[in-house]
Amino acid sequence: MPRSSSVADLVIPAPQPVLVPVQGGGFFPVRRIYCVGRNYAEHVKEMGNDLRDPPFFFDKPADAVVIDGAPIAYPPQTQDLQHEIELVVAIGKEGAAIGEHDALDHVFGYAAGLDMTRRDLQAQAKKAGRPWTMAKGFDQSAPIGTIAPASAIGHPARGAITLSVNGAERQRGDLADQLWNVSETIAFLSRLVTLKAGDLIMTGTPAGVSAVRRRDVLEGQIEGVGTVATVIA
Repeated sequence: MPRSSSVADLVIPAPQPVLVPVQGGGFFPVRRIYCVGRNYAEHVKEMGNDLRDPPFFFDKPADAVVIDGAPIAYPPQTQDLQHEIELVVAIGKEGAAIGEHDALDHVFGYAAGLDMTRRDLQAQAKKAGRPWTMAKGFDQSAPIGTIAPASAIGHPARGAITLSVNGAERQRGDLADQLWNVSETIAFLSRLVTLKAGDLIMTGTPAGVSAVRRRDVLEGQIEGVGTVATVIA
């Protein structure tokens, strides 16, 4: 009869957990990161896509997370690294096939985050009909700010979302401009996978995405939620 496994049975060291600081104290352990593509009308237009499309999702590995304020390296194999400021939803309760009216009950909190993108690799993948993994899920591609618990800030449905590079504003939108709001996004995604405590959902970016260079300082802010900052090392 097989015995149960334990840490002592591991043949290599286990990966360290990915932990994001929480406002007021403590840490949120990250399980998976789901990302919503094309969720603001003006960004959909600037990327040349159809507003009528339903939401679609890609993912990033948990260890792509970079804690707020830490630098990130300019990634290899790209000449077009771009920023995308996004509202991040932290899931605190498991659920599948969640109804829209129950969706916010599954949210632990919110944060500002950056979906860093190798845009040239994404364009190549789109043209070839291939996955976006190497364009979106590379090392250090997900800087995330401190998570604000919903118990403290509520569930923001509107508010400015902005991104500045070296002090100059590049992106500006409003959470109210999302094509699919948080409740709708959770409900839709939970029909595809079981959401579990520790999951993060990056909910798309407003218009104004553009390239960054080494030594650029990125500062994002979401009204009523928080900030995120990094520098391209």
